[in-house]
Amino acid sequence: MIHRRHLLAAAGALALPVPGRAQIRRNDLDTLALPVKQDDTVARGYRRDALLRWGDRVTFDAPPWNPATVTPEGASAQFGWDARVAGIAVPQVQAADGVPRAVLAVVHPTVDPAMAWPAPASGAVQDRPALAAAMQGASLLNLEKQRGRWVVVDGGFQSRRLGADTLCRMAGPVAAGGSVIGVLGPQGGCVTPWGTLLLAEGDPRPWQARLAGVDPRFADAGGFGWMVELNPFDPQSVPVKRTALGRFPHGDAAATLARDGRAVVYMTDRRVGGCLYRFVSAGPATGEEALDAGSLAVARLEENRLAWLPLPQGTAALLDLAGAARQVGGSPLDTPSGLGLDPTRPRLLLACHGSSARPSGHVIEISAAGGDDGADTASALLLFAAGDPRDPLAHYGQGGLPAGSAWPENPDTVAVDARGRAWIGTDRGGQVGQQAEGLYGCDLDGPSRGVPLPIYGAPRAASVGGAALTPDGEVLFAAIRHPGAEPGARFERPGTRWPSFQPGVPPRSTLIGLLRQAGGPVGG
Repeated sequence: MIHRRHLLAAAGALALPVPGRAQIRRNDLDTLALPVKQDDTVARGYRRDALLRWGDRVTFDAPPWNPATVTPEGASAQFGWDARVAGIAVPQVQAADGVPRAVLAVVHPTVDPAMAWPAPASGAVQDRPALAAAMQGASLLNLEKQRGRWVVVDGGFQSRRLGADTLCRMAGPVAAGGSVIGVLGPQGGCVTPWGTLLLAEGDPRPWQARLAGVDPRFADAGGFGWMVELNPFDPQSVPVKRTALGRFPHGDAAATLARDGRAVVYMTDRRVGGCLYRFVSAGPATGEEALDAGSLAVARLEENRLAWLPLPQGTAALLDLAGAARQVGGSPLDTPSGLGLDPTRPRLLLACHGSSARPSGHVIEISAAGGDDGADTASALLLFAAGDPRDPLAHYGQGGLPAGSAWPENPDTVAVDARGRAWIGTDRGGQVGQQAEGLYGCDLDGPSRGVPLPIYGAPRAASVGGAALTPDGEVLFAAIRHPGAEPGARFERPGTRWPSFQPGVPPRSTLIGLLRQAGGPVGG
């Protein structure tokens, strides 16, 4: 486990003394409370645009959304019920017309039968496995900058839905050359430096139990729980399940390059006591097969030092990476969830959702030794320990949080912008607490290091599912997950009807964009 006392000591040693609170911030965020309410909350000086909602068209052939009559065929072309931002891919070569473009990847991990469709006349909630399978998966969305604004292109050429009917190729040491149908329960993902998209499949067992009785393809879960790679700019590309990266319930992924050009992929096992893993490719990341062969390691944390322990080679270890990690002494963590790489230096942020020992979670900063992500060691420092500042387990940077400001609980996702600031989303799984879930900006350097300040508060029972910024930093995309889906809520009786607030229209997971009203990069 993380030895918090040592991490706190190291984090405190880096804090710089300052004469007053007005000088501690390098961003433009300020004090903001996040009350629980049916609508959302936006920081002063910002606006929120709702860009795409559950049921909106992703591919050109998607039917109009009607939650009372939706079919698996229609849902498989529409934005999914749940949503989490995986990453934003930018073409390496600009288009001939000079229009800035990108592809935004959003995963759809879950489907709650109580909230996703009306109950039958009997009043009892009934699952619809085939429809749920169509609502999960991933959406790839075309973005363009038109007349100075980034927009989602309706039914764009590269827009694509992946789900239970997507044909995938198996590659690597396990079932090499075979195929499987279905991308199942992706929890996160990332864009790679070599231009591909990685989608991290979660624990396949709940989906297998849900679908096996209605579709024999899912009777064997062996084809799921892998890292899936595809070309986001080619809508005809066949996703590849990279078995060399191991099979386990993924939480997220982050990809970079070692100093010698080899591919490096960090991965989390999103379970209480799960581990942090690293894959390093056998050769340089120069082609489509970069992730077909390489070595796996698990993180061991002692005080403020991280060591990468090699994992055994062979099929048995790849099929049970968690068991192999326990054998070599990998450190169990407090539900390791989101990962974010700093584009300005070799630095990785890890959001740990929490455990019974540390219920509110924390965020760890990992810096590779010698600035090389392929090195065998790294430093590991606490960025902050989340929770109510009055809680003795909570710890924030120099001076703490401003009085009256919201605080993060259960950090679940993290992204880092080009100015060295982290954007951290929280997720309590629909539990309604004393404040709303939020998206927080946090400096990683300077005197304001470790002081998360809210830019956005979600509507009642919603969580913040990840964030990604446009290449110019002027739009911060975020996914607002399952609004109104609190314990005991149903399609007919949600906790809120955000974002439309129309009678009879259920709440909808929504992709939003946050922009500065004065223009310029988000965060200032």
